[in-house]
Amino acid sequence: MTSESAASASPHAHADRPYEWVGAWSQRRARLTPNRVAIKEPATGSEYTYADLDERANRTAGALRELGVESGDRVAVLARNRVELVDLFFATAKTGSLLAPLSHRLPERGLAAVIGDVDPCVVVVETPFEAELIDALERSDADPAVRSLPTDDDHRYDPLDIDRQDAAFDGVETALSDPHLLLHTGGSTGTPKETVLTHGSIYWNAFNTITSWGIRPDDVTPLVFPMFHTGGWNVLTLPFFGMGATVLLRREAHPERVLADIDRESATTLVATPTALGEMARHDAWDRTDLSSLRFVKSGGGRCRDHVIEAWRNRGVDFSQGYGLTEFGPNNFAMPADAPPEKADSVGVPAMCVDFRLVDDFGDAVARGEVGELELAGPAAAAGYWGDADADGNTFGEWVSTGDLARVDADGYVHIEGRIDDMFVSDGENVYPQRVESAIAEHPAVEAAVVFGVSDDRLGAVPKAVVVGDDSLTLSELEAFLEPRVADFALPVALTVTDRFPDSGTGKIDRAAVKERFGPPEEGEL
Repeated sequence: MTSESAASASPHAHADRPYEWVGAWSQRRARLTPNRVAIKEPATGSEYTYADLDERANRTAGALRELGVESGDRVAVLARNRVELVDLFFATAKTGSLLAPLSHRLPERGLAAVIGDVDPCVVVVETPFEAELIDALERSDADPAVRSLPTDDDHRYDPLDIDRQDAAFDGVETALSDPHLLLHTGGSTGTPKETVLTHGSIYWNAFNTITSWGIRPDDVTPLVFPMFHTGGWNVLTLPFFGMGATVLLRREAHPERVLADIDRESATTLVATPTALGEMARHDAWDRTDLSSLRFVKSGGGRCRDHVIEAWRNRGVDFSQGYGLTEFGPNNFAMPADAPPEKADSVGVPAMCVDFRLVDDFGDAVARGEVGELELAGPAAAAGYWGDADADGNTFGEWVSTGDLARVDADGYVHIEGRIDDMFVSDGENVYPQRVESAIAEHPAVEAAVVFGVSDDRLGAVPKAVVVGDDSLTLSELEAFLEPRVADFALPVALTVTDRFPDSGTGKIDRAAVKERFGPPEEGEL
């Protein structure tokens, strides 16, 4: 084979070549398993087969075309989880346009800024959020067509009037390198960046998930993440659609409802944030819920506390932790089938098509066992940030910089140690808050903990702990509990107990908001 023909045979050489199949996901899946249930709504009992989804996608695509949507145009949607978002995903794939799901939890200014950046030609909005959208549009330069999506559980009403469209739709040829999804980053302060996910990065994440997590056609999962977040699409929904499996869809996920869905629908997999998994394990319905159908449960979106892992494992559930980010994957690691129980505090080993490395501040590899920044490489990487080339240079390249700290143990398992921005230096020693938080969370009076550094004239910074739990907990009691568990320089010298932590909007603790609210030491604390 000549070098020229070898290059043309490379899959990367064809990333920019248009194909019919790239945007025809719903059509190809419907052809293979037309009668298999793709989506079930436990609240209403409604079911949608893969044939149903493709028909809806065709009609929605035709409606988008009537509204003037062309290849490369953006279609935004401001709504809770519902089947119409799936219609828009498949329809934008067919038309070559981009889908931008907007967070209904963003403040008005943040929503206006995102809409201004995305500049959609159409916005579909669920009626409870119409006022917020109108205010946001008045603050931005965008002038999209707006279609309302009534809060109606039987879906007889549709903002795009798809029931009046011809079911036939000829899709466009699309390249794997073409953008498809614009998703908010997980940032909890300021305006989120819009991450550009290509068709290729979406397909490759699905491939990694199917092959590394063992997804099967008969799998059933509750969707717990919001669909303005990468978890709502890429953690299990789209990999499940790739395999022809079934997603249980609710507008919003509440612990009791998720547990009921697992029991009633014999769910086989579950992925949720550590907070959500902890809430389920503490719920009154926990002991009476049948979990025997679950093949595995994974946590994602942060370090899961040991007592939460043990609660699920004590029910006979195969539990492990995942790791990902909007900019890559997010299903980047997997737990080997023969992993010993003591590896539960790791995220496992790389998925099929993910490379990783750990580097120091100078970009040099760190030794095994040492902490360094985690960088990832592979075809599941996003293409960059929408309209922000300067930010691209700090994150994207041959390797995607995650901003997370990690270490690799002697057996090759990866352990996440927290964010670079969260680490601080106390008396010349690096303090990794996640390690301290994990130890604090084992105290029986503590439900959750956040640790951060506060300025100190002598030591540079000292640890402060903010916990959700029993307000009778004292600093001296916590210090005595932690002394055998963490290094002296990492022991908190200040403590605040609160009743709840602010939420980032995706089920994660909003660390920046915690630090802003509790950061300045109170009089007499230090």
